[in-house]
Amino acid sequence: MTPELPSGRTLPKTRTGISGFDEVTFGGLPAGRPSLVCGAAGCGKTLFGVTFLVNGATQFDEPGVFMSFEERAEDLAANVASLGYDLDTLVADGKLAIDRVRLERSEIEETGEYDLEGLFIRLGYAVDSIGAKRVVLDTIETLFAGLTDASILRAELRRLFGWLRDRGLTAVITGERGDGQLTRQGLEEYVSDCVILLDNRVEDQVTTRRLRVVKYRGSAHGTNEYPFLIDQDGISVLPVTSADLNYGVSNDVVPSGIDGLDAMLGPGGFFRGTSILISGVAGTGKTTISSHFVDAACARGERCMAFVFEESGAQICRNALSVGVDLNRHVESGLLRFEAARPTLFGLETHLARMHRDIERFQPAIVVIDPISALRGPAVELQATLLRMVDMLKSRGITAVFTSLRLDGTFDQVGDLGLSSLMDAWIKLVDVEANGERTRTLYVIKARGMSHSNQVREFQMSAAGLNLVDAYVGPAGVLTGTARVVQEAEEHAITLRRRQEAERRKREIVRRRQAIERQIAELRASLEVAEEEEGVLRVENDTRETLLGAERQAITARRSAAE
Repeated sequence: MTPELPSGRTLPKTRTGISGFDEVTFGGLPAGRPSLVCGAAGCGKTLFGVTFLVNGATQFDEPGVFMSFEERAEDLAANVASLGYDLDTLVADGKLAIDRVRLERSEIEETGEYDLEGLFIRLGYAVDSIGAKRVVLDTIETLFAGLTDASILRAELRRLFGWLRDRGLTAVITGERGDGQLTRQGLEEYVSDCVILLDNRVEDQVTTRRLRVVKYRGSAHGTNEYPFLIDQDGISVLPVTSADLNYGVSNDVVPSGIDGLDAMLGPGGFFRGTSILISGVAGTGKTTISSHFVDAACARGERCMAFVFEESGAQICRNALSVGVDLNRHVESGLLRFEAARPTLFGLETHLARMHRDIERFQPAIVVIDPISALRGPAVELQATLLRMVDMLKSRGITAVFTSLRLDGTFDQVGDLGLSSLMDAWIKLVDVEANGERTRTLYVIKARGMSHSNQVREFQMSAAGLNLVDAYVGPAGVLTGTARVVQEAEEHAITLRRRQEAERRKREIVRRRQAIERQIAELRASLEVAEEEEGVLRVENDTRETLLGAERQAITARRSAAE
């Protein structure tokens, strides 16, 4: 871990302008003092020196002198032109002077005492001619190649370094790696105020360049090995090997771009600056979900960067069109940038250094790494790289989406490497095979700091996008796909039958009611007829009684008259 910058008075320093290096050294190289940059062939010593001078001339208005004991000026200019360094223009503008001192060991004969007075005159003239503040000597072994007397060598080295200090020049002196020591002579590292060791290490047929500050008189500095890159953008150093857990947090919510997934999360999305893991077997839709996430972020005007290890950016954009996501428009607008590379192209730390450099330059709000499981290496190094990657993103407040390919869609103790515990949210994708078909399902394993659904959701991908549907949960378990459709159809049929049976019973009741009502009407009519008949009989009976009474009275009257 990079130590904290000490308080109080600090040593005056000269910034190199090399990305990451000034952070490791807390400001750059010691001002007005010589620094030794040593390493084996191909480590980047000369390029380090050239970058130091070019950045000084272009960024800090400090002219410089490059004195070469091996390469010609035209060869040096041609070699660094691929990095965008135009040395000829800097020389023409008086910001850079290049001088080659030709020393052939076969032409050197050691007679009498050896001194560097001629070199001082030549170097002093070059410095005075452009008002140089920076000097690079490349390489010092060639300068002393013909000397065999160690005492004279040490004396002249001290004299050279003292001359540079007296002139107040910030100097970079390159040296070749020796056997069992930092330099071939084994003396330069003792008289230098700052010693930087460059290493070009090959492990499992993969090369990784590393930088280490061996010593730095009068200043604290990072003591670990730091990976660095040399590519078309020059030199860049990954300044940290780990990060403190003191980064800030945000309560802002970032939607995933999938309405059904956001509905499964209490706030309606993920917290900004968190790390999200999407794991599953091949073909479950990991890249598709991350594409929706990127599309939604770019639609909000946020910058997104995707580091992809299995597909090119163009292929991902083409595939995303099949689900209604147009990523090409975001690439064209400059909001989306793909960085594609095979995982075996670089070592783990080189991949990490590339990510750090690209993120620093592009400043994205969302970063997608697809898939993180493609990285290969020793378990210890892989775990350390993943940890540093997560911490690097968290320390910058970047929302990160990691996809991971797993044979069973889960993590085991061998394949986990602690990644699952580092994640703030974990979305698991599972294939369910039943009835001769495969169905994709999704559920949220964890989402720190928020409530979330514990339900399994089936999701479907179509030209209209990604849609989450509720899975059927019943006595037979969770059903998806055709099994869910069949079960829903059966339940619909059962419901229909029940509704039809209820309607039939209702109709039967109506019929019975109508029949009973007819019977009641008939009985009422019969009763009325009987009542009417009874009334007629009563009238007739009264009539007969009246007639009989009248006849009795008539008979009685006739009997009375006869008497």
